[in-house]
Amino acid sequence: MTTGSSSTSRSTGISTFKGQTRALSADRLGTGGLLLSVLAATAPLMVVAGVMPTTFAVMGIVGQPLLFVVLGVVLVLFSVGYAEMSRHVHNAGAFYAYIARGLGGTAGAGAALVALVAYSALQVGIYGIFGFEVSGLLATYADTEVAWWIPALAAALVVGALGWLKVDVNARVLGVLLVVEVALVVIFDVAVVADPAAEGLSLHAFNPDTLSGAGVGTALCFCIAAFTGFEQAPVYAEETSRPHVLVPRVMFLAVSFVAVFFAISSWAYTVATGPSAIVGTAQKESAGLLFGLTESRLGGTFTDVLHILFVTGMFAALLSFHNVVARYAFAMGREGLLPGAFGRTAGASGAPGTGSLLQTVVSVVVVIAFAVADDRPTGDPTGPVMHLFTWMGNAGALGVILLMAAASFSVVVFFVRRGAVGAQAGRLAASSLAGIALLVIAGYTVKDFDVLVGAGAGSSLSWVLPGIIALALVCGLVQGLALRAGKPEAHARIGLGNEAFQLEKAAEDTP
Repeated sequence: MTTGSSSTSRSTGISTFKGQTRALSADRLGTGGLLLSVLAATAPLMVVAGVMPTTFAVMGIVGQPLLFVVLGVVLVLFSVGYAEMSRHVHNAGAFYAYIARGLGGTAGAGAALVALVAYSALQVGIYGIFGFEVSGLLATYADTEVAWWIPALAAALVVGALGWLKVDVNARVLGVLLVVEVALVVIFDVAVVADPAAEGLSLHAFNPDTLSGAGVGTALCFCIAAFTGFEQAPVYAEETSRPHVLVPRVMFLAVSFVAVFFAISSWAYTVATGPSAIVGTAQKESAGLLFGLTESRLGGTFTDVLHILFVTGMFAALLSFHNVVARYAFAMGREGLLPGAFGRTAGASGAPGTGSLLQTVVSVVVVIAFAVADDRPTGDPTGPVMHLFTWMGNAGALGVILLMAAASFSVVVFFVRRGAVGAQAGRLAASSLAGIALLVIAGYTVKDFDVLVGAGAGSSLSWVLPGIIALALVCGLVQGLALRAGKPEAHARIGLGNEAFQLEKAAEDTP
């Protein structure tokens, strides 16, 4: 039945308005497309070229490869319960939907705003390093001086345009970029194994003794940020044909691949320089460590290509995070946590257009703000351009760690309430262990935040930046409480996604 320009689909029970719907288009992603979309957010080359040398240099921890193995185990434990939850809840607002279904609608509202802010911060932060790297490439290869914020703004507009397109188009773009950059890192790893330093193919970096010292906790914070992205698979559940099968499969494939890939690549660094020299070499070379090692083993042409793929890998991560933020905004708009316009798709593309537009505007405004504050010469990496990357990136990573911890405990509560303790005992134990481990890592992150962002001891940044996540949580909880008091029907819908609207349609059709 049609009234004016609005209607309700008889086949899905999902309301529509002028070609827009409150559901994301299904059957757009298979295992491959979903896996590539998720892995692109981990930005493998950015981690290998940026995070790993920084962790070696700043923390002085030789056993970084072992840290990736340990974190891989923790995140596999997390995935056990998280993946099982994905079989029962299909919602583009995955984290907050899971938390709402376990810990209640108010907690879900708090988690929703934390997720929106955290993933937005992660994406916006990458624009800083992206702009700086593109500016450097233009200076090196085109002899052209361009301020970092120009390519950053251009990227924001291109990402925003792609955000309006179908997610399967995005998956193809992400897939090509991801496969090539992973291939280049694998070539580097093989070259190092074939030509190790004087200490040979030493496995010293996997020795537990290498994890002693005060820097281990902060190194954990650096390394777990490298995994950020694998947990995004459930965000796309509505856009797959068999979410109960594909989402768990992709999650385990993603976290396993990332753990093994990063462990081997960080081990390759220690082989390339020798375990005894890796810290000193990283302190000397900084972010140029990977490129210096490839230059000596694989030549200048390979290194030039690696520089370019470093940039395209960051672009892939920008696009992947943009997609996730847009889908969180869509889910929140559909459930009354954001204005209703966010809860409708963009016509024929089936993409969450309003959420995509919001993230584009936020990105442009933040980049412009940092550009105005940048009084450093072009090519200087110590100014606001790098602050944008480190400040936003670490604040976002803290938010995601807290969301993972809350989701772990929510899984336990969800199945306990359903009387499934016996059937899910193993999964509940895994979720509990993961939740405790993630809370410990979150504690270290807050404690050492001044180190993570390169601020001095006692700097206000050590509480202002984590305070952004805390403020988002408080505002979300207040909104949840207000909805429970003033609009209990809206509060009851938090985390239900399409299910709520299908129930409403069934009620309307009942005589």
